[in-house]
Amino acid sequence: MSGTVLGVVVVVVFFLALYLLQCYGDLRKQQRMVLLGTLLSWYLCFLIVFILPLDVSTVCKVSFNIRFQTFFGKISLVCEKPWSYIPDGVLPVFWRVVYWTSQFLTWLLLPFMQSYARSGAFSRVGKVKTALIENAIYYGTYLLIFISLLIYVAAHPQTELQTICITAANTWGLFLLVLLLGYGLVEIPRSYWLSSSHGYLLAKTYFKAAKMATEKAAAEENLADVMEEVAAVHESVRHNHCFRKFVDTILTKCTTEYQEEMGRNAESFCREQNVLPTKRDLVKLHSKVICAVQRQTQTQVQWSILLDKAFHLGDVDKSQSSLVRNFIHSFPSGHHQGWIHRFIYTPTVEWYWECVFRQGFYRLLAVMLCLLSAAVVWSECTFFSTHPVLSLFAVFIQMAEKQYNYIFIEMVCFISILFICVCVYSTVFRIRVFNYYHLVPHHQTDAYSLQFSGMLFCRLTPPLCLNFLGLIHMDSAISHQDRIQTSYTSIMGSMHLLSFISDGFYIYYPILVLLLCFATFFNLGSRCLNLLGFHQYITDDDLIADLKVCFLLNKLNLSSVLLKFNDNMSCFVIYSLSLSLIHTRSKGGHYMSLSSFQTGIFDDV
Repeated sequence: MSGTVLGVVVVVVFFLALYLLQCYGDLRKQQRMVLLGTLLSWYLCFLIVFILPLDVSTVCKVSFNIRFQTFFGKISLVCEKPWSYIPDGVLPVFWRVVYWTSQFLTWLLLPFMQSYARSGAFSRVGKVKTALIENAIYYGTYLLIFISLLIYVAAHPQTELQTICITAANTWGLFLLVLLLGYGLVEIPRSYWLSSSHGYLLAKTYFKAAKMATEKAAAEENLADVMEEVAAVHESVRHNHCFRKFVDTILTKCTTEYQEEMGRNAESFCREQNVLPTKRDLVKLHSKVICAVQRQTQTQVQWSILLDKAFHLGDVDKSQSSLVRNFIHSFPSGHHQGWIHRFIYTPTVEWYWECVFRQGFYRLLAVMLCLLSAAVVWSECTFFSTHPVLSLFAVFIQMAEKQYNYIFIEMVCFISILFICVCVYSTVFRIRVFNYYHLVPHHQTDAYSLQFSGMLFCRLTPPLCLNFLGLIHMDSAISHQDRIQTSYTSIMGSMHLLSFISDGFYIYYPILVLLLCFATFFNLGSRCLNLLGFHQYITDDDLIADLKVCFLLNKLNLSSVLLKFNDNMSCFVIYSLSLSLIHTRSKGGHYMSLSSFQTGIFDDV
């Protein structure tokens, strides 16, 4: 079995990363370099998380052999190797390649590729030039930091440059890690608990539908404005002009509808606009077209998904009060005709799941996740205590190590680090910074957001793993215990060389996660954003209550309208209905504004 498990994990994790990329990115339309960079960054980070438990169990086996030899003077009896034992010398090389490749991606390559993908230049040389100019300040800052580190190392010969660089990167990653972890530890269990309530899901869907309506309207209006500029340029630049090939490239990025409209209105635009654009103007217009079309497509797909979800929740409401134990869809779609829905997930099975078992299952899962969150928070606040050992994960690992139960060690490590990663990574998938960064499923995420997520993963994963090793007392820089280090820790260097980091920041800063959990539990962040005009969904907010009432009043109306009109007209009616809800007055006398630019920081719309 030596090395077999490692090979299996490497293959499985690759397909996991590929599957997630396929869900969020478009493998057929997006640039190959963007997809490759994102896939590699996600893959390496996931690989670190899945391989680390095997590293821990291997170290436990080696530690037992050394203790046995020290006690008896020679090894006449060797403990059984773990089923997932990895031969000596493999993991150090493996970690070194994975770690430094991920750091090269996050600090150098991905920032360059972000600018390259977002550039509106018409040639590869132009895109490279634009990317270098945009990242000049970025790389210049790195150069100044590197020179400062060289001066520090020259003044302190006992300090290694590699250790300084790794410590700086991990310190920045740990700072961001605690912020995201504090949010995820509370929000994930709470989201499952609240999702068990049909009324909560219905109210939240109403809020998201109204908010998405304004975003969709703003995206369509912006696209129309950009298309007017394209049409003007299309008529100004004749076919024998040297810039015509650039205009044709821009036209290929426009939607078919607008291309046909430009052909019909050619004469009117010709008379109105005769000013020839410069190449710089065409580059800017090209970039604007790409962003506008991408944003309009995103909102259209999200709007369709929200409609399907709203109708599904309405069907659940009807099925709960129905005497027939068959789930009936008001608007059956194509995927309801597949073989899974015909033979496995039948209407009867769907009725029992949606109306009987779903609520109990979600609440049970929420309780289990809540217990895991409590264990993580307790361990984060107490892992620096070695006598007595207070960290729950360290207690479990030490108990299993005494009994040489390597499978239990790997299970505890895998479950705990996987839960921590889910809390952190799910926040990265939910976070939204206006319209610049937003991971949208159903193949709608733009290249900039995909690569930015890869940068975040590569910066968060190494400090996350070091923090986890501290929780289980496998990092001597934190636990101050004389024991064999994991191969992963060996590539990080000795943090004892920087005592103010190893004995201070790395130990006491994670305690801040407790305050962040309290802030998330009481929705302090969402309430502050609401006060600033970035409206968030809060269950006890009067605005949400009024919005829900308005949707309920129009619910029957909406269903009848959809049966009478075609798809385009129904979307217009739904959009008009949502607009009427946007300015619904709350009990306090204030109006709710859901501008598309007022997008929350933690927003899963």
